[in-house]
Amino acid sequence: MSDLLALLPSSLLNSEGLVALQSFMQQGGQVLWWLAAVVAIIWLLIIERVIFLLVQFPKLRSRWTNIWLARTDHYSWYALAIRDGWLSEARRKLTQNVNLIKVLVAICPMLGLLGTVTGMISVFDIMANQGSSNPQLMASGISLATLPTMAGMVAALSGMFFHARLVKACHGKEIELEKLLRSHQ
Repeated sequence: MSDLLALLPSSLLNSEGLVALQSFMQQGGQVLWWLAAVVAIIWLLIIERVIFLLVQFPKLRSRWTNIWLARTDHYSWYALAIRDGWLSEARRKLTQNVNLIKVLVAICPMLGLLGTVTGMISVFDIMANQGSSNPQLMASGISLATLPTMAGMVAALSGMFFHARLVKACHGKEIELEKLLRSHQ
């Protein structure tokens, strides 16, 4: 647990950092909390994929290549069917949750815009109820209402980057396995 805490920025660990984070989340409204939940799920899925690529997949690849190299028959229909089955299973395992990450990343900007729209509705509702047309009050309300959009865009940009890297890494691992299981002609 202390290792995980060491990864967090020190500004978040002290009470000032937590208060600043809580203040930011409250200013952004309830939708910002939903956005934070989606971002947390995205990062859990990304971390799971990275662990799979670095820990579990090498074991599977090693097992499949050892069995393949131990075979004397690499050319029969049966041998090629086994090979294709392993490649199909590898593709399925490599791309598991990658599309879910992509969908969640696409949801982030929309949640941000939803937060901005609900924030603007609140600003205009307060102004209509108070009968105030104070531009300074309106500017501060609009400023707070745009926080979810900014947060949604930042989450989507970082998520898109890591999603693209995962897709590239998965494709590379798949090609590498296919080369290892190539028929020796």
